[in-house]
Amino acid sequence: MIITTRAAVARAPHIGWEITELQLDPPKAHEVRVRFKASGLCHSDNHITKGDAPVRFPIVGGHEGAGIVESVGPHVRRVKPGDRIICSYIPACGACRPCSTGHQNMCEKGLNAGTGMFLDGTFRFHKDGEDFGGFCTLGTFSQYAVVSEYACIPLPDDIPFELGALVGCGVPTGWGSAVYAAGVRAGDTVVIFGAGGVGSNAVQGARFAGAKNVIVVDPVEFKRQMATEVFGATHAFATAKEAHEFVVETTWGQLADHAILTPDLVTAEMVQAATLMVGKGGKVTITGVGRQGAVNVHAGFLISYQRQIRGALFGDCNPLYDVPKLLGLYRSGDLKLKELITRRYTLDQVNEAYHDLEEGKNIRGVIIHED
Repeated sequence: MIITTRAAVARAPHIGWEITELQLDPPKAHEVRVRFKASGLCHSDNHITKGDAPVRFPIVGGHEGAGIVESVGPHVRRVKPGDRIICSYIPACGACRPCSTGHQNMCEKGLNAGTGMFLDGTFRFHKDGEDFGGFCTLGTFSQYAVVSEYACIPLPDDIPFELGALVGCGVPTGWGSAVYAAGVRAGDTVVIFGAGGVGSNAVQGARFAGAKNVIVVDPVEFKRQMATEVFGATHAFATAKEAHEFVVETTWGQLADHAILTPDLVTAEMVQAATLMVGKGGKVTITGVGRQGAVNVHAGFLISYQRQIRGALFGDCNPLYDVPKLLGLYRSGDLKLKELITRRYTLDQVNEAYHDLEEGKNIRGVIIHED
């Protein structure tokens, strides 16, 4: 049965989010219909309206979400109606080459993230004969959505929906960027550029891995304060120059072991500063989105110190394994989730929410969907 849902959609760059009603098709094979209860307001969705993300318009925003399965299509095995779930923004089919070799973060079923088109070449959101994709084939800025069963991860009864939503993207992306992608080890010195919703979790991951120095670079005082007082950073600076001087001093000139880039937008200047801040054998891990030309480093800087620069998708996490693992760390008190949420919004406040994000007021905002 086709139903109607309210959603925040982007029709083009630079005009913000529009709240509208869409028609939603029933789920097909290996698909489920979800009633979302909460959606995280990740910066990646802001890149859509700013024109920094190569997506197909029109598109339903949102890729961090948690809710309840309402109905399922044929051949669905992972979930059933009534199940509480987290939606992973990258699906994990378990059978493709990346999944079967332990790289679920690169599952081949995630190939239509920027269009929202399903693998059969069709869409589930429509209005007046026009097809709307869901960002990352999710569209969690909608009250209801049809998603792949491979994007569904069980959400235990004791975890609130608003916390579950964040563990679909921001938490594993940041935490895994430190623990898996960078490979932080005990005693390391780590510099993290950007202390928002992803960077705060990179801080937590680096501390959990045993880093001696976890240094944050962020121009926003509120975020620096949260990084040091709540999430475990040992030091925080407003500029890369200040951080570099401290790294030189505290490491006796050996420089940092890692630089992890999790800002709102990666720039060429930031990559250059990060590269020069890591020492011999050091690694620069890029998680944040950057425009073309952001990675433009002289080869000599890499060769002379045998430095590395690499990208990280979903923090190298395996959703089916790492999302439950992170929830377990939250239960044991080793991972902070509640503290990530600065403010809650209604769907109608989505543009206000992203204004707050751009003003540096939030670590992470969350949309609470009304019943």
